[in-house]
Amino acid sequence: MSLLRPRLLVVLLASLVLAGCARTPVASVPPSERIEIEQRLRADIAMLASDNFGGRKPGTAGEEATLAYLEQRFSETGLLSGTGDPGSYWRAPVDLVAATPKSSRLLMALGRNALVVPEEEGIAFTRRRRALAAGGPATGVPVVFVGDGEGPVSPDSVAGAVVVMLGARGPKPSRMAEPFRERATAVLTVLPDPEAIADLRAANATETLRLASEEVDTLSAYITEATLGRVLGEARWQRLKARSREADFTPIEIQLSITIEASAERREFVSSNLVGLIPGKASGTGAVLLLAHWDHLGECGPPDAIDRICNGAVDNASGLAVMLELARRLKDGPPLDRDIYVLATSAEEAGLLGTRAFAKAPPLPLGSIAAAFNLDMLALAPAGAPVGFIGRGRSQLDDVILAEIARSGRSTGDKLLAESFVTRQDGWALLEQGVPTVLLSSAFGSRAVLRPFLDSGYHHPSDQAGSIELGGAIDDLLLHEALVRIFADPARYSGQSAVQP
Repeated sequence: MSLLRPRLLVVLLASLVLAGCARTPVASVPPSERIEIEQRLRADIAMLASDNFGGRKPGTAGEEATLAYLEQRFSETGLLSGTGDPGSYWRAPVDLVAATPKSSRLLMALGRNALVVPEEEGIAFTRRRRALAAGGPATGVPVVFVGDGEGPVSPDSVAGAVVVMLGARGPKPSRMAEPFRERATAVLTVLPDPEAIADLRAANATETLRLASEEVDTLSAYITEATLGRVLGEARWQRLKARSREADFTPIEIQLSITIEASAERREFVSSNLVGLIPGKASGTGAVLLLAHWDHLGECGPPDAIDRICNGAVDNASGLAVMLELARRLKDGPPLDRDIYVLATSAEEAGLLGTRAFAKAPPLPLGSIAAAFNLDMLALAPAGAPVGFIGRGRSQLDDVILAEIARSGRSTGDKLLAESFVTRQDGWALLEQGVPTVLLSSAFGSRAVLRPFLDSGYHHPSDQAGSIELGGAIDDLLLHEALVRIFADPARYSGQSAVQP
């Protein structure tokens, strides 16, 4: 009698779990048609996730290769321009600003007690090429301590000041709201220890993108509690902290001199969303929107790795491929009453930037969108897997969607798992604007499907076209086709049911 080795046992158990998750769906197309769909999906995913596209990072040669390929596929599918701009057939501009921290310097003084803050004890960030702020006696700029910044602080009390506040360990150590920050000359956040500074330095070491229209001119600095205690005096610092915890606390001006300087490498460039259109035969009855982000991370492997390109086969060449095939099937099928917009978005990975740009300058009134479907990460689950329903309960699309899922012989998956991703996908930028938007994907239907990918493939060079599973993706494609035909028919769905967030 032999025993299974631990690794083999894990693989076997995982296979049994996946088999238990899957249900055989109602056959909506012949097996031969499924094979043809799979061949077309694989061809698009293999192309978009090839090294020739360099990881599809905005602002690189990989972006141009990606857009050119998608434009060709839009044209082959027979889509018309959806930009509403005669001068730009497919491309809608997305103005971006990229910034990478370069250097910082902090000086603090109280009387004759002065300190150049060591880099392991403090750091400063700006998105400008160079920023400098000074506050304290003789500068005309007050230094104001606001505690944790969450109390009843009037913006006028910190306008133009260097604000000192208590922070917390984590990716967002400053809890101050952005409008509050914008009124200050600079913000100095006090963190627990050098480890918190090191974590912050590592988290901000790479380039970040922002929409040019949302650039905020801020100067942010961080120091350790011990550092501030050395300059102010430990007893005085402890009294200030204790005072900030009292119910009647209001901001206190402290007689501390602070100079903060930071610089960044900065570049401004124009990326693009692509917008295609299948015109409906009943003009003025609204639209259905399909969207999928085209971008990924470019080179993201370790500097010494043999393969550094993050190709993004699952995330999100799979969503693009499904969107292209869905558009082809809709275009070749019976004419639809409502317009169908097909949107490939930029800079999702940087914070849903392309979709936010679309929402700021849409080619159609957002209120005319009867339903929007975000297509993201669709190549993980086997055929018959449950549907992850992201956005459930946030619009009145639910009843139609749930009925169609049941009619297709499928089931809905883990609600908590799906809900945990609602703010992390492009649909959120539309939900915030009141557009009824969902993401339906078998990849988000169960942890047994999603967890292995998140642990080993997500945002790694291993997310390659050779490792995709398209059974669930084809099910998801056919589900979307049926739903779009319902939502594109005013007789079957009025489109007047969007729920404002």
